[in-house]
Order: sequence, then C-alpha cells, then structure tokens
Amino acid sequence: MIIYNVTIKVHESIKTEWLQWLKEEHIPDVINTGCFTHAVVMRLVEVDDTEGPTYAVQYHAQSKGLYNNYIENHASQMRQKGYDKWGDKFIAFRTVMQVVN
Repeated sequence: MIIYNVTIKVHESIKTEWLQWLKEEHIPDVINTGCFTHAVVMRLVEVDDTEGPTYAVQYHAQSKGLYNNYIENHASQMRQKGYDKWGDKFIAFRTVMQVVN
C-alpha cells in the first residue's frame, strides 16, 4: 500500500470553510479518480497555529501504479482547483510513503 500524504497549513481567515470544502468536495473528487481507496484527515498538534491550523490528509492507494496514475493524470487539475478557490491562503507539502508492516 502507498500513502500519499499532503500536509497543508491553512490561513486562519479560511480555516472553517476550507475544512468543509476539503471534506465535502476535494477528498471526494480525489477518491473518485479511482486511484485511492480512502483518505484520512488529521490535524497536527504541538505546532504553531498562530497563522492557522495545519492538517495532514493521507490518501491510500493499493499500488504504486495507481498513485502514479493519479500524479500523471489528475494531480495538476486537483491542485489547480484548490488554488483557484483559495489562492495563496494555504501552503501544501507532499510526501509519499510505503506501508511496510
């Protein structure tokens, strides 16, 4: 299993609306690509939240091939939707992990 982890720092001014959009629109759109089975949303604790909260979203893919399909065919469109809606009010950092247990 591959986990595509997206960590996002969200500006205080959009935090409530952004989280609702993430859960109700963005994650369903990503899952509907067929590349991931599900996603888990977490809020980071013990970090500086003075400018806004930080979240991590972990998208679970059954294979590296499915993850690659997402990156090659869907990722840029999904990212653009976020930038079109929220502009520079968030910053995202992405990592890819492989489950080894």
